[in-house]
Amino acid sequence: MKRLKKTLLIISSILVIVFLLIIVSGNAHLFKAVASTYLVGKTGPSIDDHAIFESREVANGEHQQWEFGKHYNKVYDKKLLTEIEQLNPAAFLVVKHDKIVYEKYWDNYNENSLTNSFSVAKTFIGLLIGIAIDEGKINSVNDPVGNYLPQYNENPELTIKHLLTMSSGINFDESYKSPFGHMAKAYYGTDIEKLNENYSVSETPGKNWKYLGGNTIILSLILEQVTGTSISEYMSKKVWQPIGAKNPALWSLDKKDGREKSYCCFYSNARDFARIGKLYLNNGLWNKRRIVSEKYIKASTSAAYGLKDKAGLPVDFYGYQMWMTYYNDLDVFYARGILGQFIIVIPERNIVIVRLGHERGNNLPNHHPNDFYTYIDFALKQ
Repeated sequence: MKRLKKTLLIISSILVIVFLLIIVSGNAHLFKAVASTYLVGKTGPSIDDHAIFESREVANGEHQQWEFGKHYNKVYDKKLLTEIEQLNPAAFLVVKHDKIVYEKYWDNYNENSLTNSFSVAKTFIGLLIGIAIDEGKINSVNDPVGNYLPQYNENPELTIKHLLTMSSGINFDESYKSPFGHMAKAYYGTDIEKLNENYSVSETPGKNWKYLGGNTIILSLILEQVTGTSISEYMSKKVWQPIGAKNPALWSLDKKDGREKSYCCFYSNARDFARIGKLYLNNGLWNKRRIVSEKYIKASTSAAYGLKDKAGLPVDFYGYQMWMTYYNDLDVFYARGILGQFIIVIPERNIVIVRLGHERGNNLPNHHPNDFYTYIDFALKQ
C-alpha cells in the first residue's frame, strides 16, 4: 500500500510539473487541443469544430434563391465522380451561367450544413480589405501597416500589400503539423492578437512568398481598427447580406466575445459559399450591385509577380489571399482550405465550383493540390 501511494504521489508530482511547464512556456492551448481531438477520438481539426469554440454570427439578410439548370444533376462523369469520392467529400456543387447545374452531398451533410471553411476565410479577409479601400477607410494597399497598427511603426517598409500577398517577411513559425507552432496556438488559443505580438519582421518585405496565416490575422486587426466593428459584422453588412445568403454563417472566436480566427474558421454551406465565387466571377458585382471595385478584384486575381517561393521560382500562383493557375487553356482562380475546401472560379466558362470535405489531395510542385484538377475536369463536362 505504501509503495502504491508513493507511486501515485510521484505520478501526481510529474503531472503537476508538466502542467506548470505547459503554462509557463506559453502552450496552454495544448489543453484545448488534446481535449478537442485525441480525447474524443480525433487526430486534428475537423470541419465540424464550430460546436467546440465560441463564435460570432455573420447575419444574413433577404434570401436570394439560386436557379437550377435545365439538366440539373443529369450530366456527370462517373469516373470523375468516383475520383471525387475517394477523398471523403461532404459537398460538391457546380454553378454555370448563374444556375446550379450539379450538386451532391455525402453522409449527413446537406445544402444547409455548416462546415469549416479553414483557409478559404483568408480570401474573405482579402475581399473585406478591398471594400474598406473602396470606402476610403484604407487609402491604398501600398499604405504602411504602421499607419493603422502602431506596433509596426518601426517597420515602415511593411505594407498592406505585403500582407495580402504573403510576403511580409514576418517570422511566424507556422507548421501545420507542430502542436507548438503559430497555427496550433491560433486555432486552440484564447488571445489571437497577443499571439501575433510575439513575431516581428525578420526579412525584407516584398521579396519572399511564404504562406502564413499570421499575415491574414494582421489584416483583420487593420479591418477592426478602420471599421470600428468586428469582421463578422463588417462581413455581414458589406457582403453576406447583399449577396442574399440563405443562412447565417458563424465565425469562430478565440474566446467568448473575442476576436475572429480570421485566417480560417468561417462556417457555412456549399450554396452560400458559391455566392462568393459568383461575386468574384462578376468582378465585384452582385446582380448589378457593386460590392467591391473591379480594379481590386482584378488585382486580387492577378499573380504577385516579383516574389519568389522557397524554391526560388517566380510566384505566378498567388494574388491577394487568392490562388490561381492556367489549366486547359483557361485562367482559373480559387480559394482553398486545408481539408479540401475550395471555391473555384473559371471566368471564361462562367463556372463556379464549391467542394467541401474532410481531406485534400497532395500538393504538386506547382503548389496546387492534385484533386483540384479533378473538380475542374468534372465541372467542364457540365
